[in-house]
Amino acid sequence: MGDEGADSPPAAGRKGAEEEEEEDFGYRLFPDRNKKPQSFLVRSLFTFHNKCQLMLRLTLETNPYARLLLEALKQSGCTVFNDRHFSCENCDGCVSGGFDAATSQIVLCQNNIRQQSHMNRVVAHELIHAFDHCRAHVDWFKNVKHLACSEIRAANLSGDCTLMNEIARFKFGLKGHHQTCVRDRAIRSILAVRKVSKETAEKAVDEVFDACFNDLEPFGRIPHSKADAKRAYRDFQNRDRYTANL
Repeated sequence: MGDEGADSPPAAGRKGAEEEEEEDFGYRLFPDRNKKPQSFLVRSLFTFHNKCQLMLRLTLETNPYARLLLEALKQSGCTVFNDRHFSCENCDGCVSGGFDAATSQIVLCQNNIRQQSHMNRVVAHELIHAFDHCRAHVDWFKNVKHLACSEIRAANLSGDCTLMNEIARFKFGLKGHHQTCVRDRAIRSILAVRKVSKETAEKAVDEVFDACFNDLEPFGRIPHSKADAKRAYRDFQNRDRYTANL
């Protein structure tokens, strides 16, 4: 997690005050996580919340990245429900979203997500964390390599590092630029929510990079564009039909 481009790695469960100050696992970036939930009537009065909910619904209904991940989660035994697993909240000014592993809930930063394309990317990024959480015994809180692996996969498969997004960030490169983007964003995400040195984050990412970069589940390919994601979604559906006929 970090600025607009670096969406959040998972946050952890609650601990004692002294220990939480020592390792807060990124909760400082999500102040609404500490507050009592507001009533629907109160929340509905806030334009940010309404807009966030509308953009989320459109993403879940139309975005091929999100649709594939939702279906993959369901088939893995982790059905996602809009009201239960997504929460539009105000966040620190530098983050766009996060996956709270303690509650299996995706936080969407309603004060920072202003465009539909941004919502699409954040939801896809956090759903990849949710997919990893569902399919594997991930130690989000104590094993930085596990966190690094999911961050690499999220940056690689969510569209974070597409050519158009990198051009919008004024970052240009030729050979190997996609890998460079994935590595840099994974490192930045770790540093945003874990009190580790840059060297520790870089070491964790480098040690797992090849294996995690090449783990393309559930897409089966790196979706470099929405068209790629649509093809991946069709392939995913056909893969299931093929398996059912074996």
